[in-house]
This record gives sequence, C-alpha cells and structure tokens, in this order.
Amino acid sequence: MIIVAVLVVFAAIVCAVLAMSWQADSPMVARMAAIRGERTVGSGYGSRQLTEPIGTRVFGPLAGSLGRKLATLLPTRWIQYLEKRLVQAGQPTTLTGFLVAVFLAEAGTLFIGFMLALSMGGLAGKGLIVLGASGVLGVFLPRTWLESRVRLRQKVILKSLPDAFDLVTVCAEAGLGLDAALARVAEKVKGPFGEELSVSLREISLGKLRRDALQELGERTGVPDLVQFVNAVIQAEAMGTSIATVLRIQAEQMRVKRRQRAEQLAQQAPVKMIFPLVLCIFPTLFIVILGPAGIRIYQTLVETR
Repeated sequence: MIIVAVLVVFAAIVCAVLAMSWQADSPMVARMAAIRGERTVGSGYGSRQLTEPIGTRVFGPLAGSLGRKLATLLPTRWIQYLEKRLVQAGQPTTLTGFLVAVFLAEAGTLFIGFMLALSMGGLAGKGLIVLGASGVLGVFLPRTWLESRVRLRQKVILKSLPDAFDLVTVCAEAGLGLDAALARVAEKVKGPFGEELSVSLREISLGKLRRDALQELGERTGVPDLVQFVNAVIQAEAMGTSIATVLRIQAEQMRVKRRQRAEQLAQQAPVKMIFPLVLCIFPTLFIVILGPAGIRIYQTLVETR
C-alpha cells in the first residue's frame, strides 16, 4: 500500500510540473509548419504534426517541457558543461532529452533503492545507505554514458588526424589554398572529423572568419592535437608565414605522436595482462597440473590409514 501511494504521489508531481511548464505553440511555429507543408489542426496540443507517430506527439512535448523545467532549476555552470560535452559527443541527444534521461534514471534507481530498503527492514541503517547509493548511481549512470561517448568520438578523431593532415599538406604543397585543401580532406576522410570539418567549411562559406570557425572546430571536438593544429594555422596566418611549411611540420609531429602512443600502449600491455593471468589463467593451470597429483596424494593418505 505504501508503494502504491508513493507511485501516485510521484505521478501527480510529474503531471503538475509538466502542466505548469507546458507552453502552446506560437503562431510563428504554425506558419513555419505550413511553409514546410506539414498538416496541423487547431492550436496547443492539437497543433502537433499529424504526420508524426502518436508516441512522439504525446510524449515528446511532455519530455521537452520537463527538460526545460529541469534546465531552469539546475545551475548555469552545469548546463553549460552538459551542452559542451553533448557537442563533443556528437550531439547524440538534445540537452532537454539528456536531462529527462537523468531524471528518469534517478527516479528508477531511487524506486529500486526504496524497494530494497523496505526489504531490508525500512529506511534505517543499511536501508538508508542503499537508498542513498541508489540516488548517487542514478546521477552518475547518464554522465558515465555521456563521458564514454565523448572519449570514443575523440579516439576516432585522433586516429584519423595523421592521415588527414598528410592530405592537407599534400594539397597545400600542390598549390591549393587552405580552404580548398580542407574541403578535399572533408570529402575524403570519413567519420566525425570529416563531418565537423564540413560544418566549419560551411560556416566559412556563410561569412564566418576562418580563425573563428577553426577555433570552434577545436572546441567542438575537444582533441588537444587538433586544437594545437588550429592554433598553429591561426598563428601562421597572423604572422604571414608559409602555411605549407606549418602544415608539413604539424603532420610530422602528428605522425611522431601516433608512434609514441602506439609504443605507450605496447608497454602497457604486459601490465594489463597480469590481472587476467592471475585471476583466470593461472588458477585453471594449477587445477589442471596439480589436480591429478592432489587426488593421488589424497588417495595414498587414505589407503595408509
């Protein structure tokens, strides 16, 4: 009975928050939908696009309202940090979507912790510790997922940088300008780096300064080697030095760093192999080698008695 009451109170709070934070579509949104050829009916909730699935039309606005409400309640520094990490992760979801995921993960882990606490005798002693640990786990699970996405994307970008810089250097030495060389790299290189470079080139074509677009490229990726390359190119343009020379030096440094990273991983391999050897392989070897001898010794001792 207590569990049902808790669930009812939780659902009532969520509905109240969504009702207070929901806003109807503005006339501008309706006009833009009409220009795009989307069929809408009425206003407010009824103005949702009928071409979308019913789950998107029903739960999408609720999740967006909840995410915007959470964004207003959290500190500005946290929101800025989450926006930056989401961009570096390749924008797998929006800020409001991530906040809603954090809220649902926190609610789910708290509910599981509450159930475990009740099964352990109530909210006292170990039950209270379990409830607090579940709350902390609900906060860190989405953040751990986001950080893993950022690290994976940065790793992919880092692997593609040496070949990309070599191609930029060859194009620049062949007589192409820096923008044309970067455009050729964006065409040839597949993956996150090519996509981000295409975005920067599109911004440059729309009128943004090249140094600003390249700086934003480094911020969107968060890869130190790429940031160093961007700073070197911007400094070469400011000083009036040869871009081809700077690109050649940066490409050589990138190849050296790639070889150093490979040597570092090779030196770390024996240390990382110790744990599976000690925990998994050595015990099985001892059982296979010493098992028959132990059985024979046991049989001998029993017979002598």
